[in-house]
Amino acid sequence: MKTPKEHWRKKSYQKVNLDTKILVVDQILNGQISTNSASKKYDVPRTTISYWLRKYSTLVQQNTGMSKTMKLKG
Repeated sequence: MKTPKEHWRKKSYQKVNLDTKILVVDQILNGQISTNSASKKYDVPRTTISYWLRKYSTLVQQNTGMSKTMKLKG
């Protein structure tokens, strides 16, 4: 238990390179690892991993989205 004089310190994290980000996102989307497990394994906050997943899904939607002519035909 903390004594009244101890202060809470924010944990610092290392910068993560793009290859690691892609690896983490790929493992989570393939069901190989959970977000919580990835957070502990790669020492990255869960909120950061959630951010990567949102960015990835947006990127995929942009790249695999239907063209304007396909939308009009559909």
